[in-house]
Amino acid sequence: VQLQASGGGLLQAGGSLRLSCAASGRSFSSYGMGWFRQAPGKEREFVAAISWAGGITYYADSVKGRFTISRDNAKNTQYLQMNSLKSEDTAIYYCAAQPTTGRLRGGYDYWGQGTQVTVSS
Repeated sequence: VQLQASGGGLLQAGGSLRLSCAASGRSFSSYGMGWFRQAPGKEREFVAAISWAGGITYYADSVKGRFTISRDNAKNTQYLQMNSLKSEDTAIYYCAAQPTTGRLRGGYDYWGQGTQVTVSS
């Protein structure tokens, strides 16, 4: 599976942004998907995950209620809708895929290249 993340940008606190992750290669619909982020000087952390059919979702406590993960298997694409953005959301956001669904970084087999999100306060 090859993953291509896009949609990052620079915006002010309180704004919204939608990230996309386009997949190619093996059957996208058979993989659980996730989003992680890495801020400067920090480890990559879990943001959100979604099961292959979209029926199960997980969120980090820091984004719960503000971010929504979704997927469109017909378009081989997953999304991360980010609302009420804060300066602490500034990071490089990575999409990832794995055969199951989960929060652990080590469980993911495939990673996209990342897209930068910068939120100014």
